[in-house]
Amino acid sequence: MMKLDIIAGARPNFMKIAPIIAELDKVSDKIKYRLIHTGQHYDKKMSGSFFEQLGIPEPHFNLEVGSGTQSEQTGRIMERYEALLMEDMADWVLVVGDVTSTMACSIAAKKLNVGVIHVEGGIRSNDLTMPEEINRMATDAITDVFYTTSEVANDNLRKLGHDESKIRYVGNTMIDTLLKNMPKFNKPEVFDELGLKEKEYFVMTLHRPANVDEEEKLKELIDEIVKGAGDKNIIFPVHPRTAKMLDNIGIKADNLHMIEPLGYLEFNYLVKNAFAVVTDSGGITEETTVMNVPCMTLRDNTERPETITIGTNELVGTNPDNVAPYMEKLQKGKWKKGSIPNLWDGKTAERIIADLLKY
Repeated sequence: MMKLDIIAGARPNFMKIAPIIAELDKVSDKIKYRLIHTGQHYDKKMSGSFFEQLGIPEPHFNLEVGSGTQSEQTGRIMERYEALLMEDMADWVLVVGDVTSTMACSIAAKKLNVGVIHVEGGIRSNDLTMPEEINRMATDAITDVFYTTSEVANDNLRKLGHDESKIRYVGNTMIDTLLKNMPKFNKPEVFDELGLKEKEYFVMTLHRPANVDEEEKLKELIDEIVKGAGDKNIIFPVHPRTAKMLDNIGIKADNLHMIEPLGYLEFNYLVKNAFAVVTDSGGITEETTVMNVPCMTLRDNTERPETITIGTNELVGTNPDNVAPYMEKLQKGKWKKGSIPNLWDGKTAERIIADLLKY
């Protein structure tokens, strides 16, 4: 029987592991798994509620690494995961995405000759100022089996010299989660409190350092978005990192509504019914593409180019001056029509488990 460790460390990971765990439960006689939560995200809103809403079981282990600098978190995760492996060795470790836990657990496992499986391997922004890009590069360098979301990711891995036999193009597990939970989306209280109407409001999320670490730039960005939104409300669930900056700036506008982070089902209810989304998140651009919601990404690059070439996403950049033309295009109803990338069909986890059983 294969012994498999599944690593989850932060909110984006949970959407990606949920369908994998659901499929693993169907083959428990062949694959025995341990779910390991590193504790990298430990806020209830950012972590706990996701486990409940997505039907993820209680982790077998929580490494409880908590907050700290990138290096502090990496060190604690490696140390604690290594100790766990030394006590009870796994055959394989399955990591998802690109957070600190992904890289740290891959390194700890590989040093003990445990095979590394990377779900969402091969994606690249080519921006080394992003901690996530470092995590992707380091993880992919030592990965044994890649489960990829797109042909772009496959090509990236080939160019790096990875053998074709290691690359499995399976689709996107985050979309498995989205499609499965769409009937369960839950209207958040803010919807009725503000009298929101379908397709008549914006949803905004901002958390990347390039956007939120400079007070003046953050203020200019939000001012431009508020101006471009016109008479439409902007619902802004505020990431803890961003909240600290906003307190200093003191931004206020009649149509800007800053709220606490939402659970998965509530947040995606807002997104599905929004006029458009403004974000600097990678994962949200995938969800808006599948839900056919216009999306503006406030970044200078993206590791998910298929959301632009195929989907509803546009790369606006981080310069506040870039916002107005895109807002104008949206308001005039001239946004492009998107479609859904190949294999983003809700069956990715099935393909992953069918492949894993070969081992």
